Amino acid sequence: MDAFQGILKFFLNQKTVIGYSFMALLTVGSERLFSLVAFKCPCSTENVVYGLVFLFAPAWVLLILGFFLNSKAMRLFTGCCVNPRKIFPKGHSCHFFYVLGQITLSSLVAPMMWLSVALLNGTFYECAMSGTKSSRLLGLICKGKPQECWDELYKVSCGKTSMAPTDNEELKLSLQAQSQILGWCLICSASFFSLLTTCYSRCRSKVSHLQLSFWKTYAQKEKEQLENTFLEYANKLSERNLKCFFENKRPDAFPMPTFAAWEAASELHSFHQSRQHYSTLHKVVEDGLEHSPEDDETTLVLVGTAHSV
Repeated sequence: MDAFQGILKFFLNQKTVIGYSFMALLTVGSERLFSLVAFKCPCSTENVVYGLVFLFAPAWVLLILGFFLNSKAMRLFTGCCVNPRKIFPKGHSCHFFYVLGQITLSSLVAPMMWLSVALLNGTFYECAMSGTKSSRLLGLICKGKPQECWDELYKVSCGKTSMAPTDNEELKLSLQAQSQILGWCLICSASFFSLLTTCYSRCRSKVSHLQLSFWKTYAQKEKEQLENTFLEYANKLSERNLKCFFENKRPDAFPMPTFAAWEAASELHSFHQSRQHYSTLHKVVEDGLEHSPEDDETTLVLVGTAHSV
């Protein structure tokens, strides 16, 4: 039993690495599926558009999904049109851009994986580059090749050129090599940039390494317990309402946070060394609520909106 708990604890501690590994395997599988099933290079003047669409369109979709599925992004933008002070609070206007940068970097992981795998495979790049009409690119690709290379480069991917089979194969290998070089350059650049941003964020950290580890553990535990508490209170409230409805009686008072408390607990968290609050919820519990006329106006507007819905 102890051995099983040790293994489980190890996997829980390495869940980020496991998640990225699973994402990488899923990206490789998806790229191979696209290449074998969906991708058919037209071997015409449409090669460039067709190849670039298959190269960048999935990356764009993954980026949008990354933003959409990021809970921090939803928390950042919920209600910001009604009350812009949620994303630009007094004294912390730049915090919005810091959080947006974190969201963007985390959302870029999947698109970068797709681009890296697609470039290492070389199929999409080969099709796109074979349809180029740029005289400069044609000169680089067809250097030392017969004149047919200039006129029939778009047919290379299909092997339908009038050139010798060896020349055709050399061109395909050359384009695939260029794609793989770009893929490795992208991987190295992304890895180096990730290292720089991580080192910079740790360098600018206001807390020590041990306190940061405690902060992460606390945030994770609070998130887990918050979800369980949501479920528990939702069950109790729905059970009370259904019981009162079918028994035709007035409900008893049910303790719930105020609207202002929900709003305050949903704000972005900013750490202060003078007050060691490890989350927005922690700050609300310790310091209570701070009311302002703007908050009251927002409350009235949103409550009216909720009643209209």
